[in-house]
Amino acid sequence: MLKIAIYGKGGIGKSTVTSNLAAAFALRGLRVIQIGCDPKADSTVNLLHGEPLTPVMNFLETHDRDPESVDEIAKKGFGGVLCIETGGPTPGLGCAGRGIVTTFALLESLELFETFRPNVVLYDVLGDVVCGGFAAPIREGYASQVLIVTSGEKMALYAAGNIKRAVDNFADRGYARVRGVILNRRMVENEEEKVRAFAEANDLPVVADIPRSNDIIRFEDMGKTVVEGDPALPVSKAFLALADLLVREGLPEKSKE
Repeated sequence: MLKIAIYGKGGIGKSTVTSNLAAAFALRGLRVIQIGCDPKADSTVNLLHGEPLTPVMNFLETHDRDPESVDEIAKKGFGGVLCIETGGPTPGLGCAGRGIVTTFALLESLELFETFRPNVVLYDVLGDVVCGGFAAPIREGYASQVLIVTSGEKMALYAAGNIKRAVDNFADRGYARVRGVILNRRMVENEEEKVRAFAEANDLPVVADIPRSNDIIRFEDMGKTVVEGDPALPVSKAFLALADLLVREGLPEKSKE
């Protein structure tokens, strides 16, 4: 099973990258779970044709009980991707990381992975905070790899460096490792050179180069990922190539069935 946590600076495009990567895996015939780890609960909306999913924390607040089945807190989207949103408190009124920890505990009790038997699990993690609940995907053994999304912007690269150092702090415990960097282009001057210099300085590969594309916005306005909207577009092919790379390197043949 591929278990990947996707981190990066807030607003850098993690949800777009994660949902398109999920769609790309699904097009390859794999069983995929995407877990949005953000109080905004908008990670999976473009896999669900624009329909928001009730977050786990909202379910707990309104029902005053734990869910009895995964179906109460999850919904299948494009390609059969199982979508889950942790949710969290209103900004400024509690610890957002609590939603992640609570959700993970519930998913274990509901035996999600044993029942759904995914080939790939993707965690879309809030912002560039790698502490407390936000570190749970890498600290508790849920994810084995981390992908860092960045552009050539100064603050995006700064956040990427912080994330790399935070993940390295857990290395001696056998937790997740940083697999590589995803360049999500923002048309910054000398962008490729800046990102590749960062990657080289941190001994990381640039595993994907996502071009700036208005097609992403066009299909998101329809409630779709660009991979679903038109797999033949260059930007879609970039996501499909990343999925193929990750599968080729990390998923045994027998587990693709």
